[in-house]
Amino acid sequence: MRGWRGRVLLAAALVAVVFVLRATLFKQQPVEVEVAEVGRGPVEQTVTNSRAGTVKARQRAKLSPEIGGQVVAVPLREGDRVKRGDVLLRLEDSVQRARLRLAERELQALEAERRRACLAAERAGRELERIRRLAGEEIVSADLLDGVESAKQTADAGCQAAGSNVARAEAAVELARTELDKMVLRAPFDGVVAEISTEVGEWTTPSPPALPVPAVLDLLDPESIYVSAPMDEVDSARIQPGQPARVTVDSHRGRSFAGRVERIAPYVLDLELQNRTLEIEVSLDDAEFVATLLPGTSADVEVILEARDDALRIPTQSLMEGDSVLVLAGERLEQREVATGLRNWDYTEIRSGLEAGERVVVSLDRAEVKAGALARAAGGEA
Repeated sequence: MRGWRGRVLLAAALVAVVFVLRATLFKQQPVEVEVAEVGRGPVEQTVTNSRAGTVKARQRAKLSPEIGGQVVAVPLREGDRVKRGDVLLRLEDSVQRARLRLAERELQALEAERRRACLAAERAGRELERIRRLAGEEIVSADLLDGVESAKQTADAGCQAAGSNVARAEAAVELARTELDKMVLRAPFDGVVAEISTEVGEWTTPSPPALPVPAVLDLLDPESIYVSAPMDEVDSARIQPGQPARVTVDSHRGRSFAGRVERIAPYVLDLELQNRTLEIEVSLDDAEFVATLLPGTSADVEVILEARDDALRIPTQSLMEGDSVLVLAGERLEQREVATGLRNWDYTEIRSGLEAGERVVVSLDRAEVKAGALARAAGGEA
């Protein structure tokens, strides 16, 4: 009897030790997870560019003189602001000036010749009137009258010919003046000099047909800056002019700038080895900031298709495949199906399946984070 009691006591002691060990040393440790509280706030449905966009200027001109020649003056430097008509570059123009002076002298001589011819025509007209009166009185013969009329017609023709010569000389002067003007390159619009690729003493050559020659000056209007961005063709039906947008620029990291879709390309761009894209143009609301942007800078565009200001929402990273989430309910993780609405990279609207104040898991990158697991919020109690 005493041995049987000892065995019972020993078994009870072993059971007690097992319970103690399971409750202490071998107790299952909760998985620590990061959670976010389900709450209310704005949610937007957005689409973003498929490749990096680019800051561009609607008014930008690569300029070169129409006539080749030697550069004698470049009065501006890169970064200088200019007004329409300001001189950007001058070429050596002594030959053109000489041609203009010659054309002007020729014009003066022909104008004098016209005055002489027209005065002679006027004198012939007076003579004709006198002879006609005398012929009416039968003082002079009809043959003499006929000769005077012929002389008057000849004089009139000489006056007209002299006038035509003057008009031709005036055209020659205008041509010479135009050629002289082409030796000066002027700003076609208000803007900023972006680049100058020539210096005083160098020669410029006009571009032959079908053979492009690099421009000597790059002029752009900083007030015409916009962002061009390629959007995936699958979003082409959802993007419309006038939609709000957000723009981020690589040169201003951590900031976003409000804008609006101004133009949508009328076709989808199909380039080999690239996804088909639709180009859109976005203008920015902040004019002062726009003036500081440099064309060529990389930029990203997020077009806002739809927005709700007070939606029940969760972080988008907490969504699992099939629109389900892990909820920290007490000390256990519970998988729950949800119905979603608008979503973007940051937040997703919840239409059903969750209540405000519940906590969803956002750290889903570990195998032990699964439904039914013992868990606790990071920094919280077990």
